[in-house]
Amino acid sequence: MTHEVTLIPGDGTGPEICAVMKKVVAATGVQIKWEQVEAGVDIMKTAGTPLPDNVLASCRRTKVALKGPITTPIGTGFRSVNVALRKELDLFACIRPCKTYPGVKSRFSNIDLVIVRENTEDLYAGVEFAGDSIESKQIEDLAKGKIRKGSAISIKPMSRFGCERIVVTAFEYAVKHKRRKVTAVTKANIMKFTDGLFYEVAREVAKRYPGIEYEERLVDAMCMQLVMKPELYDVIVLPNLYGDILSDLCAGLIGGLGIAPGANIGDHGALFEAVHGSAPKYAGQNKVNPTAVLLSAVLMLDHLGEKDAAARLEKAVAEIIKEGKQVTYDLGGTAGTREMGDAIIAKLGTPVAR
Repeated sequence: MTHEVTLIPGDGTGPEICAVMKKVVAATGVQIKWEQVEAGVDIMKTAGTPLPDNVLASCRRTKVALKGPITTPIGTGFRSVNVALRKELDLFACIRPCKTYPGVKSRFSNIDLVIVRENTEDLYAGVEFAGDSIESKQIEDLAKGKIRKGSAISIKPMSRFGCERIVVTAFEYAVKHKRRKVTAVTKANIMKFTDGLFYEVAREVAKRYPGIEYEERLVDAMCMQLVMKPELYDVIVLPNLYGDILSDLCAGLIGGLGIAPGANIGDHGALFEAVHGSAPKYAGQNKVNPTAVLLSAVLMLDHLGEKDAAARLEKAVAEIIKEGKQVTYDLGGTAGTREMGDAIIAKLGTPVAR
């Protein structure tokens, strides 16, 4: 069987690591027909937008996409392409496994956490107003003087619908992957309506899954708990902003973003991506670690039903990292991006005929 998949190489080091990923995936024996489209700062120069219409059209048609990192300007310029893709395709669930691999430098061992982050609501909805806008003055009146003059204002929309589907996703993931516990994380002691709604819905959903333990943590306490007792946690479900922050914290527990994969799942499609940034200063140097995009490909293969290939690829990546010879500089080796990919291919052995 041949699977059609949209490939968005991204910019910076994205095209390099995606080229390696394509070779490695081909070595598993799984037949992928890649439909390559461009998004990001590079295509913006000619297309006038960082997210051309053909990118969304391709993703909607194939229903599965893999994306390299894309640069997002800080404070100025266009809004995040990553956020736009999730919103336009309604990829409401961001799933980020955080797992330790022997050979990666970390203060922790035997970590196997999964972050399930809501992707479309919360402060990342991007509903913001400048301090001198008409809209913000109206909100200022509603807030009864609680907002200082000259403030910039951001709205935090959270719906029962959005909360329910992300919590259900977390519990369904726990059931499918034989996980023991789901922990819901908010700041509901302060944001009693928005985060309070998240907890209210989570408690209702938890009753449907009596075989899965359910608990709640406040986000600040959770940060402390994760660096002191990460072994206590399993599947963690969070609203958008907290999920973004804690997924990077968990990546730090396992050795960094260079080994952190990500999946964005919706009812009508999925997009897989390395969590790390585009690192444009390393572009073209055959230097960056391809592990995150390769582990994202593992998630993609599993999603496509190619579970054996996914397991073999993850095992090959883990073995190369453990050996510590044919790995990139950040993993303690001297291999380049392509050379590490070739070593993984050799570890996979002869492709299995499909």
